[in-house]
Amino acid sequence: MLRITDTVALADWEITETFHRASGPGGQNVNKVSSAVTLRFEAARSPNLSPAVKARLRRLAGRRWTTEGALIVTSDRFRSQPLNREDAREKLAALVRAALTPPRPRIPTRPGRGAIERRLRAKASRSAKKALRGPVDPEE
Repeated sequence: MLRITDTVALADWEITETFHRASGPGGQNVNKVSSAVTLRFEAARSPNLSPAVKARLRRLAGRRWTTEGALIVTSDRFRSQPLNREDAREKLAALVRAALTPPRPRIPTRPGRGAIERRLRAKASRSAKKALRGPVDPEE
């Protein structure tokens, strides 16, 4: 069980971990030890998340969201498997925590009086400039 907040926790059946060899430094061990972790969270099937949270999570996940509705998180920062496992779980928890907070509603505002006056002055000057571009009268 992965606890996200006091009210939200992800069950063990929703999370699958696979281990593989990591790239990068590691000396002789790098070719022998599977220390990198790929964590797969079945977000679309999760009963613990509301549809709105799932939609926000999908938008936050980006390319990490699969067509089956799973979220893929990888970690190979550390040389040890337990640290990478904990890091991947923390990344997942941070993503879900970010999706749990709803976006602030946009409060529509109106332009100030100065902005309106500047816009009208600029409009008048453009109009005057273009009025001078008319055909030239040969009598003058």
